[in-house]
Amino acid sequence: MALKSGKNISRDGSRRRVTILGATGSVGRSTLDLIGRQPDAYDVVALTAHRNVDLLAAQARQFDADLAVIGDESLYDALREALSGSGVDVAAGTDALCEAAGRPSDWVMAGIVGAAGLHPTLAAIRQGAVVGLANKECLVCAGELMLQEVRQSGATLLPVDSEHNAIYQVFDFDRPETIDRIILTASGGPFLHMDVTAMAQVTPAQAVAHPNWDMGDKISVDSATMMNKGLETIEAYHLFPVAAEQIEILIHPQSVVHSLVGYVDGTVLAQLGAPDMRTPIAYSLAWPDRMVTPSARLDLARIGSLTFEAPDPMRFPSLRLAREALEAGGTAPTVLNGANEVAVAAFLAGHLGFLEIARVVEETLSKIAVSSVLNLADVAAADCEARATARKVAGLPALADGRLSLVQS
Repeated sequence: MALKSGKNISRDGSRRRVTILGATGSVGRSTLDLIGRQPDAYDVVALTAHRNVDLLAAQARQFDADLAVIGDESLYDALREALSGSGVDVAAGTDALCEAAGRPSDWVMAGIVGAAGLHPTLAAIRQGAVVGLANKECLVCAGELMLQEVRQSGATLLPVDSEHNAIYQVFDFDRPETIDRIILTASGGPFLHMDVTAMAQVTPAQAVAHPNWDMGDKISVDSATMMNKGLETIEAYHLFPVAAEQIEILIHPQSVVHSLVGYVDGTVLAQLGAPDMRTPIAYSLAWPDRMVTPSARLDLARIGSLTFEAPDPMRFPSLRLAREALEAGGTAPTVLNGANEVAVAAFLAGHLGFLEIARVVEETLSKIAVSSVLNLADVAAADCEARATARKVAGLPALADGRLSLVQS
């Protein structure tokens, strides 16, 4: 299985060279928090961000990075000025992001949100690094192509999403035929039991206020619509050798059981922990060893009880849409993701109602024919068409600058 193959990071005590794509986001900040607690164990090769110049510059100085890259080319001069005299190399733009990802590193955190992370993540894979994958959209949009690159390069792909990381820890890759099912848990987000009529009036501020996790705005909205769990279903299909019908979703509001694997003899193995992204990040960062983290230790006696329930398909239609896209195959998952990114961005900007997110995605899927994915050009074309169509469906003006495809909306 390609997911488990590839090189092991040296266990001889030498410093590991690390690159963090998306350093200023929640995953990137958590990764640097862990590195900062063991500064003698890591050398930071490159850090990247989309627009947050001030934080990126501060991080690059603090961790003495070789290179800092800002995705927005218009901010190059601001970053260069902020890092003047530091000795840190500065670059900007999409090509520079890929160059940073391709610099020789032992370990790369793929933490750029959305389809924008696809090309930089591929660059990291192609250099044969151990890649901590925190970007689910890469496998959603180009799963087979990504895994083919993993096999060819000898890279190792370690899932960082808490759910897939949990499954990874308890999945018997040597005997996949003994697996009966995998169960992705979901908190249900902030609107788990809200009346659907009330959900229509939800504001962006309410949607990004996740009850358990500290995440970015886009991921938080995906959690509220449960599209994140739909995308994770597609991601799990590519990460683990199971059929689509073997992947289940279970609501677990406490976010203590991060996911489960059921075996053919009736055994169910689960990974538990406090809801802190530093735990799965640390598992990936230290792999194949483990490292000490500041995460709270799980106290089940204090928690007292854990509850579970099936998701409501009427309240969360995104789950159905993701299943349908997975079954359709080809470019359908790419269209699903592109349309969702546009719809979420429109909601966060106040142009679209909360319940309209799923409507825009469904209508976009219905308007675009599914085609085969043979290369990245097919992925880019489907992504571009999905974004343009979703903008029309949402009543947004078309973009004329050619930046629709595989960029942050």
